[in-house]
Amino acid sequence: MIQEVRKGEEINSESLKKFLFESGLLSNHYNKLKILQFNNGFSNLTYLIKFENKELVLRMPPKGARFGHDMEREFRVLSSLRNSSLKIPKVYFFSKDISILGAPFYLMENINGIILTKNNPLSKNLTAQQYQFISKMWIENIVQIHEINFKKMGLDKIGKPNGYVERQIKNWSTQYIKSETENIDESRKIIGWLDRNKPRKYDHCLIHNDYKYDNIVFDKSFNSVNAILDWEMCTIGDPLMDFGTSLAYWTIESDHKNIKGILDYPTVNAGNPTRMELVSMYESRRKIKIKDLIFYYVYGLFKLSVIVQQIFYRYKKGHTKDEKFKDLNLMTRLLFKLGWQAIQKNKIEHYY
Repeated sequence: MIQEVRKGEEINSESLKKFLFESGLLSNHYNKLKILQFNNGFSNLTYLIKFENKELVLRMPPKGARFGHDMEREFRVLSSLRNSSLKIPKVYFFSKDISILGAPFYLMENINGIILTKNNPLSKNLTAQQYQFISKMWIENIVQIHEINFKKMGLDKIGKPNGYVERQIKNWSTQYIKSETENIDESRKIIGWLDRNKPRKYDHCLIHNDYKYDNIVFDKSFNSVNAILDWEMCTIGDPLMDFGTSLAYWTIESDHKNIKGILDYPTVNAGNPTRMELVSMYESRRKIKIKDLIFYYVYGLFKLSVIVQQIFYRYKKGHTKDEKFKDLNLMTRLLFKLGWQAIQKNKIEHYY
């Protein structure tokens, strides 16, 4: 959804106009800009910039962000993947000059199409048959990411595959502790369990790290994917940690009402596979058998809990005024409880 820019998240239109003019995107410095804001998502600030019959998207980190939000990394990944088979937006310019807008930012094309979010009325109106087809496209695209020849794309330096799993557990645990706002018993239990149960052997490939429905732009007929968005956490690492993160977002109809109440995603709608069916689809397409499935799913829930907690931490510290963040601590609590319950029941669904 696109709206007027939220109070406290305005950007300097004159500075942006000067940058656009000097970059050759704006032909006349006196022409007007219209700046709107995308309100989907909880991470980076994303704006729609309209001028001279053009539409560009501007991405920049939120105020008070302490971790991640590497705009240069995302720009570099998208630039490198330009000639790949993946559907990605074209990028134009990156600037790390914070004197322009107060933070690093980059500009990319605006991709038309439909994003399936819980707030999109269309998400509830699609038929079960349509969701069956959409979910197959979803699987196909994550597999394509995992099968990309990242060395050929010049992306072999964006990550360190050796020790990837170990670093992720350590880094996300550290980030959670630094953004902690209350004591949640399950948090330390899960941190310890993940460390003790991490796989010793694993593959590595290009991974997206935030692959879910609302980071995909479908065409209006839902016959194809127009673009995969949000590549800021892309790296070289264990593909099953990528897939585990996606499973954490994949709420299903049989989940407890409390889960569906907070993790209310379009994946609950009829026609979408269950999490175990999704696992089977992924295994079949990649011709593998996933070992340590509980680890990867719980890791996904844990990672999501840390991301949510970091956003709540920014809200509590007053770095953002967006009221949609005010109850995110409830989501953090729930995610930890889900992870611990999945461990106790040794299941990724029907564990409540």
